[in-house]
Amino acid sequence: RFNWSELTPLGLWGRTLGLQTENSQFLLEGMPFRIFGGSMHYFRVPREYWEDRMLKMRACGLNTLTTYVPWNLHEKERGKFDFSKNLDLRAFLSLAAKNGLWVILRPGPYICSEWDLGGLPSWLLQDPEMQLRTTYKGFTEAVDAYFDRLMRVVVPLQASTYKKGGPIIAVQVENEYGSYAKDPNYMTYVKMALLNRGIVELLMTSDNKNGLSFGLVEGALATVNFQKLEPGLLKYLDTVQKDQPKMVMEYWTGWFDNWGGPHYVFDADEMVNTVASILKTGASINLYMFHGGTNFGFMNGALEADEYKADVTSYDYDAVLTEAGDYTSKFFKLRQLFSMVIGQPLPLPPMIESKASYGAILLHQYISLWDVLPALVQPIKSELPVNMENLHLNDSIGQPHGYVLYETVIFGGGQLHTRDHVRDRAQVFVNTMYVGELDYNTVELSIPEGQQGFRQLRLLVENRGRVNYGLALNEQRKGLIGDVFLNKTPLRNFKIYSLEMKPAFMKSLQHVSGWSTVPDYFVGPAFFRGRLWIEQQPQDTFLKLQGWEKGVVFVNGQNLGRYWKIGPQETLYLPGPWLRRGGNEIVIFEERTAGRIIQSVDIPYLGRTQYVD
Repeated sequence: RFNWSELTPLGLWGRTLGLQTENSQFLLEGMPFRIFGGSMHYFRVPREYWEDRMLKMRACGLNTLTTYVPWNLHEKERGKFDFSKNLDLRAFLSLAAKNGLWVILRPGPYICSEWDLGGLPSWLLQDPEMQLRTTYKGFTEAVDAYFDRLMRVVVPLQASTYKKGGPIIAVQVENEYGSYAKDPNYMTYVKMALLNRGIVELLMTSDNKNGLSFGLVEGALATVNFQKLEPGLLKYLDTVQKDQPKMVMEYWTGWFDNWGGPHYVFDADEMVNTVASILKTGASINLYMFHGGTNFGFMNGALEADEYKADVTSYDYDAVLTEAGDYTSKFFKLRQLFSMVIGQPLPLPPMIESKASYGAILLHQYISLWDVLPALVQPIKSELPVNMENLHLNDSIGQPHGYVLYETVIFGGGQLHTRDHVRDRAQVFVNTMYVGELDYNTVELSIPEGQQGFRQLRLLVENRGRVNYGLALNEQRKGLIGDVFLNKTPLRNFKIYSLEMKPAFMKSLQHVSGWSTVPDYFVGPAFFRGRLWIEQQPQDTFLKLQGWEKGVVFVNGQNLGRYWKIGPQETLYLPGPWLRRGGNEIVIFEERTAGRIIQSVDIPYLGRTQYVD
């Protein structure tokens, strides 16, 4: 048994020792301690719901919250830092302390997390020689500048330096570096970058079994990540470090989904039985994820094993709480287990918020992308194709996300060949006529011969999300990353239009002239708009896009993320706090075939399920 109910951040006032290790156990302020943790990422959950999710953690029997810190959101533009609104890390950590949760902070700089480029800013890839996650000078200089700013937020909130109940009891050095391991000096560099800026709490590393011995760094406690408890797996930690407490940093409660695949689920009983087995050994545990949330906007990551697979918008993860924060059977089974271990009554679970079904929403107006471009986007002229990251935009940090349109003049038809230079998917048009698609699998298209004279060849390229795990991180430039050929001749003299769809662009779009009534049948690419009218206090809902093909949804200027008819995900989560009483503006960018309506429903549908083996 382990009753931690008195060991809370605000309960241990004016402390000095923090979390320590001694004889195979953790000590907190000199008292035996076990970490019962859960992962929740502030950047995937609307700020208005942070506290609700924390209260549900406490009600489940957890005492520690773990979170990553996404560099690519906090420093979107080099040298310009954002710790406001949904990125207010100080407020998030302080709220954890207020609600009786300790924090294990995982500041990266690389975080994996099924997040675009593993949280690294795409502007790092402007350097053609860039070596991410190494001691390459261009990388470490950027990390140093970021850590200088980040640690100003983090250092005062450490448990043993903050006299009013700072929650941070441990800090993770990088993330699963043993699976990358390209530079033997890198982990020491990251460790010293933390220590030199005032981190004094316990340091940890985190790896799966295969990477464990390659991701170690002296002075940090090694922890392990897994879903199935193989015999001897926890004892394997003893082979890399003697007489240290055992910790599962990531016990995977479910799994993430890719477009075109199934919705993965992990059996609740199997999960809880494995957690019970881990706890019986006396180990500490962190549930990854306790609450997954959403990859709002264009921030999803991707896998590149045998082939490129982009992650879906939902990060539900089949976790302990759903994407919208509702309870699952996993929650109640875990609550029962942890209450037995703790031997004390747990706080009552908070009431769940009801969801709304606002019914059918008519998208009554549209404007073609071809009509929007001249009004809102100033093209960049370039003899050669330029990848997104190297476009001279956004104070020269390039374009991180969204779409790019490459336009050039051709005088005939023939074979268009990409030489695999499209990242990640291109729709091809001659003037405004759709010709076909190019991607990793389709690298060649026939361009029809036209009448005498020149025509515009247009490639609308979507960045579907950068790979976040594996050895290909340095190759994650997007757009056209090299020459495209027509009849073996490289195309030249491009007009390049950036379609990042930032808030300022979406605002301007509302006032552009040329919006008209949607005809019975229309093929994109185009923007569509409609209005959702709400009489009462807004509630969470889910948007179902049946009849639409592929695109992005914006509500009151907020980018909800991508939809795609290939599934598995069929509904997009729309948080109640992003809605308002009265009129709510809905804008959809549809690449191809548009419906006329979308449905607001009160139940999510994440697709056909498949159990994780």
